[in-house]
Amino acid sequence: MSVGELAGLLVAVFWAVLVTLLAVVLVRLSRVLKEATVLVSAVTEQAVPLLTDAGAAVRSANEQLERVDEITANVQDAAANANALSSTVAATLGGPLVKVAAFSYGVRKAVAKQQGAATLPARPSEREELARLIRAEVRAATAPRNGLLSRVRRAVRS
Repeated sequence: MSVGELAGLLVAVFWAVLVTLLAVVLVRLSRVLKEATVLVSAVTEQAVPLLTDAGAAVRSANEQLERVDEITANVQDAAANANALSSTVAATLGGPLVKVAAFSYGVRKAVAKQQGAATLPARPSEREELARLIRAEVRAATAPRNGLLSRVRRAVRS
């Protein structure tokens, strides 16, 4: 055998080993790709129903939020109506009640004066009550006419 033939034989053996190693690598790679394909198909089969369920849950949550928005708006309207009603009742009944109380107090004092009693209340608590009633009457008479109560009164009258 000559040196050229020996070199050719070594190159042929090297190429045979290289091709064998590449064949083993390709076989293993094909197994990995088959397993990956199976894994991807299994994930796809499980993910599609999961995404469908998640979409249904999001739609349901959105519907519930819309209902909550409607309920909140209704409660807000009811609170505004209750506030307006209490203001109207206070404005409608508050002034006349103070006037009735002051009138009854005056009548009692007039009757007491005719019977010979003192003109000023004898007890300090009665004086304080009279002063409170007078202050309330003055406040009611000098209240601003463009406030919330006057607007509510105008709305009720019309």
